[in-house]
Amino acid sequence: MTMMARILSIIISLSLVLIIFGLVRGKKLKQKYAILWLATGITILIFAFFEKALIWLTRLLGIQTPINTLFFLGIIFIILINLHFSVIISNLTEQNKKIAQKLALLDEKIKNPGVKS
Repeated sequence: MTMMARILSIIISLSLVLIIFGLVRGKKLKQKYAILWLATGITILIFAFFEKALIWLTRLLGIQTPINTLFFLGIIFIILINLHFSVIISNLTEQNKKIAQKLALLDEKIKNPGVKS
């Protein structure tokens, strides 16, 4: 990895970590989601400081250059985040459906108090 790529990786990862801490402190991001993002920033930081680990992983995966390994890991991370959010959205959709059904039943009881359901 070139010195410029290494410096850029360090700057990006440190910025990501600082932004995540700021979002958690401002209560704009929950801690359980922050863990995933912090893990990403710290992983990039580790690979930027310990280039031999990145080179080892690059050779293990059969990728030609270490920077491509970082891009590959980034893509894998994005896929995992999308999967995680898809599961959350699916659960929320199901909860919304159940709440809407309960609300409809309560609304019906209010409109027709003498009718048993």
